[in-house]
Amino acid sequence: MKNYAIALIPGDGIGQEVVVEGRRVLDTLATLDGTFQFEWTEFPWGCEYYTRHGRMMAEDGLEQLESFDAIYLGAVGYPGVPDHVSLRELLIVIRQSFDQYVNLRPVRLLKGAPTVLNHRDAEQIQMTFVRENSEGEYAGSGAHLYPGQPEEVVLQHSVFSRKGTERIIRYAFELARRENKSLTSISKANALNYSMVFWDETFDRIKEEYPDVPTASYLVDAAAMLMVTNPERFEIVVTTNLFGDILTDLGAAISGGIGFATGANINPERTKPSMFEPVHGSAPDIAHQGVANPFAAIWSAAQMIEHLGYPHYAELIVQAIEKTVVEKDVLTPDLGGTATTEQVGARVAQHVQQLYKTRS
Repeated sequence: MKNYAIALIPGDGIGQEVVVEGRRVLDTLATLDGTFQFEWTEFPWGCEYYTRHGRMMAEDGLEQLESFDAIYLGAVGYPGVPDHVSLRELLIVIRQSFDQYVNLRPVRLLKGAPTVLNHRDAEQIQMTFVRENSEGEYAGSGAHLYPGQPEEVVLQHSVFSRKGTERIIRYAFELARRENKSLTSISKANALNYSMVFWDETFDRIKEEYPDVPTASYLVDAAAMLMVTNPERFEIVVTTNLFGDILTDLGAAISGGIGFATGANINPERTKPSMFEPVHGSAPDIAHQGVANPFAAIWSAAQMIEHLGYPHYAELIVQAIEKTVVEKDVLTPDLGGTATTEQVGARVAQHVQQLYKTRS
């Protein structure tokens, strides 16, 4: 029996509710398979922890986490704690300290899911964003000079290293080659004459090594327009930390809504654990009401089980989510239903069992 040690950080708001359902689905699969199991260790870190201790995680939190096979995170953020504190002192510090430099975000419209785009079906919105996750605009480098004075100046530096830029672009090319898909690079070289020119030059140099991968390059503003008007032209997309963050939220809007938005923070070399999370935030306005949509959390659980070596189970989980959406009987209020978070999670787990038996 293979045991996978998973660090569970429910975090804040609805994060505490939705991760329960992702865990339910993974434990269901483990029971069905019988050759592995998950050992969960919960950490009470987040904004509530901050109000008691003045920090988002334990002082030795990174040391506690680094021995786990993976980290499963619910959400970060709550009123009363500044967003830059809650984000940078938990989520970003884990990403950067564990060199989780690949952020994988599927923008995939499932059958039956709503979309704001007219005359588009599931086959036309099938993208994977490969977002640089460790430096770029979120490097945290800068200065605040002469605060409160007329001469006040704020500097926010974007950091693009050769190592960091090459490795994310190369990862995207390898993914495109493996999946036999095109690769699109998104930047803004016409305005950002150092960082984005460097990004484009690096992309053009590396693509010579992958003549079998069709490529395209767009400015970020044009890419945003094309995601709405012509989404089928995007398959694998590689972009910077900031642009990836913004465009994947646009992607969520055209592929079912934020309740389907999931992300994997990957350390490809596996020297440290990777982290998996729904990216819808803590939604304090609906927290603790039992109405949060758990699909994104369950989808991130699928990303985690794929990373652990079971891609066939990852796809089975996504199919179970899709079946739940298509039948429309058990959905949360954001999707027009009346079901609770727990009821939706239980329904997805039922579909996982049915699909597993069908395949067996």
